[in-house]
Amino acid sequence: MSNLRLINETEITSSVASVNITDVFTTDFDIYKITTNDISTVGTVAININLRFINSSGSVISSSDYDYAVLRCASSVAFSELKSTTATNFTYFGGKADQSAETNGSVGYIFNPTNTSSYTFGLYQNSTFANSTNENHKGIGVLTSTANITGFQIYFDNQNVNSGFIRTYGLRVDS
Repeated sequence: MSNLRLINETEITSSVASVNITDVFTTDFDIYKITTNDISTVGTVAININLRFINSSGSVISSSDYDYAVLRCASSVAFSELKSTTATNFTYFGGKADQSAETNGSVGYIFNPTNTSSYTFGLYQNSTFANSTNENHKGIGVLTSTANITGFQIYFDNQNVNSGFIRTYGLRVDS
């Protein structure tokens, strides 16, 4: 039997600026896996796919309590590091998106989201083909405030998207 349990599958089928996935983090699991794939923009400009957490009151946490570090590996430019200790999100959590048939895919792990005596951590990587360029990101992040996190928001910089998939899994760890 697999240690992964599919908790939620969300398909984007109309033009949206963000997607809220609520009530997926519970005390049933300490580790969650989030995947995104085939997210396509409405316009012609490539955009970032970012993540914010949602607390147990249903509010999106958009304060400057996110720290992250990302290694950007692009085929067209030198590799670079992006980092912040006062961010409002996990930048590039899902990579970048562009119009179909250019594509993307990501996998991220969220640790201890419902533990109010610990910070919530993230680890993520993705691959994107946008603007006719391959681009990959490897990132880590932490929400530096303690809260009971029950969900997350995937949001897009500067323009809407009209298709794609977001899946959330619980990861059971047997001792």
